[in-house]
Amino acid sequence: MIQVEDVTKRYGEQRAVDCLSFQVADGEILGLIGPNGAGKTTTIRILCGVVKPDAGEVRVAGYDPGEQGDEVRSRIGVLTETAALYPNLSGIENLRFFAELYGVDDPDRPDELIDESGLGEHKNRKAGTYSTGMKKRLGLAKALLHKPSILLLDEPTSGLDPAGIAMVLEEVERLSKEKGVTVVLCSHVLHQLETVCRRYVIIDKGQALAQGTVRELAESRPGPCVVEVDTDHILDGDTCCGVPAKPSPAGRIQFIVSSRDEIPRLIRELSQNASVYSVALKGEDLQSVYFRLTEGAHDE
Repeated sequence: MIQVEDVTKRYGEQRAVDCLSFQVADGEILGLIGPNGAGKTTTIRILCGVVKPDAGEVRVAGYDPGEQGDEVRSRIGVLTETAALYPNLSGIENLRFFAELYGVDDPDRPDELIDESGLGEHKNRKAGTYSTGMKKRLGLAKALLHKPSILLLDEPTSGLDPAGIAMVLEEVERLSKEKGVTVVLCSHVLHQLETVCRRYVIIDKGQALAQGTVRELAESRPGPCVVEVDTDHILDGDTCCGVPAKPSPAGRIQFIVSSRDEIPRLIRELSQNASVYSVALKGEDLQSVYFRLTEGAHDE
């Protein structure tokens, strides 16, 4: 659905995107993550056809965004960090205006989307009076007006309260599962991405540092694992079963193993002498893996 091959974009002497390559399959939700200035926004603009790359090849739904922008934009919905709305129009007037602009045939589509976004009670208020979270929800409704097959979302949950965040992420997941919509999702809040994305591309200085599932990312730069065990074993000393151990703040025991391969043996030996109620692998979540992979990247 989306193919990016050796794409480079320069602004003067600076390379905003530098030989970047990745693919997004039909119906996949891909997390595009990296620090500020990494090249994420430029990449989104290239996918939209707003800017042309200086080198490389891009295909979105089989089309070149730089040469066939209208074809691409008819198939994508875009939500940037700042939703582009008309502040003096009401919420529903904004959606009706953009529906006409996009050539949406269904006259009920704007009302349907504004109700689904939870803004039905506020649809006649001017969009300029909306809170940041309300504007973000209206922006997402706008992006969905023409039922796009691809969504490009840049910080879609910023400014939202927990209920709004859950609503947006649930809608993104529903669109992927039920409608087969392909999604590229950029966010700095990594634990939110982990609830909906299955694969990630980590970029920095315009380059892809790593890509894959959380497990694949973790295995690309393996390190010591911390295993937290809820057990009735009484820790005596700083080792257990020959493995370094210490009490955790939660009253459990934390074991430090050199690799995941050591965990089964550790749990077998521990369970022979004590009850084991739960086992959790610490430091292998997306945020921990991200920091491990990007550590020192700015110093190179």
